[in-house]
Amino acid sequence: MLILSRNKGQKIMLNDNIILSVIEINGDQVRIGIEAPPNVTIYREEIYEAIQRQNKYAVEFTEDIHNILQRATTQKKK
Repeated sequence: MLILSRNKGQKIMLNDNIILSVIEINGDQVRIGIEAPPNVTIYREEIYEAIQRQNKYAVEFTEDIHNILQRATTQKKK
C-alpha cells in the first residue's frame, strides 16, 4: 500500500486518466474528488462489498435453481 500525505487542493494521478483531488479537510473527514473516464466504475467500499455479496448470493441461488430443475427433469424421464 502506498501512503501519501496531501493538502487541500493537491492531486494524485493514477495512470494517465484518473485524478484524485483533495477537495476539503474537516477534522477526521476528507472530501475527495475523482476524475475518471466513463468506463471506470467507482464505488465506496461499503457499496462495493454489498454488490459483491449480492452477486455471490445470485450465483448460489442460480446454482440451486439449476440443481432443482435438473433433478426434476431427471425424475420425469424415469
